[in-house]
Amino acid sequence: MPILLLEGLLLIAMIAIAAAIILGKKLLAATVIYCGFSLIAMLLYTVVGAADVAFTEAVIGTISTVYFIIAIKSIKGKRADDERK
Repeated sequence: MPILLLEGLLLIAMIAIAAAIILGKKLLAATVIYCGFSLIAMLLYTVVGAADVAFTEAVIGTISTVYFIIAIKSIKGKRADDERK
């Protein structure tokens, strides 16, 4: 029974984090919150017993977060260059 309660709490946390990502107004904040979503998903996979999927989620979540941050920084750099012209 405690495992089901933990799974339910993790699923509710994932829904709340997804809503925060969707309703967020800043891209960088949404990216950081997405990292939290990936962490909760990894914990959920670990609780369920899928350690290989949890490891894959950790790797993909980390790499995609880094790529998102690099893309956001490059977009902001291009906008700053366009405003100077």
